[in-house]
Amino acid sequence: MSGTVESKLAELGLSLPDVVPPLAAYQPAVQSGVYVYTAGQLPMVDGKLPVTGKVGAEVTAEEAKELARTCALNALAAVKSVAGDLDRIARVVKVVGFVASAADFTGQPGVLNGASELLGAVLGDKGVHARSAVGVAVLPLDAPVEVEIQVELTAP
Repeated sequence: MSGTVESKLAELGLSLPDVVPPLAAYQPAVQSGVYVYTAGQLPMVDGKLPVTGKVGAEVTAEEAKELARTCALNALAAVKSVAGDLDRIARVVKVVGFVASAADFTGQPGVLNGASELLGAVLGDKGVHARSAVGVAVLPLDAPVEVEIQVELTAP
């Protein structure tokens, strides 16, 4: 474990997972200048999706909110894989979340609060960000939620 961010994760009873391997031809995260952009992160746990389906049908909004939290943890792991240390995060700039939604489900912002609240709990003011919450018909592997983040880093 390194630094205060991972200590905060531990204090919250969480640990940084291994980086989720790509499902296709992309990298989990890339750095450009002082910014790290993650690929969309699914709520994978130990290489598997804990649940599949549409939010508002097979998956409840509360289950999906927890899955969004898992996506955010996976995104932090991806950031660390290129930044080397999560303490280099100066600020989370943007979070984009996709929710595989039943036709009548309109609670996408509440689902994505799972990711936003986790980032705030772990990073404090550095975790406050702009966000988009988008409802979609289907996501890879029939995942209910996918989250990507963009962070600004401090100098090494």
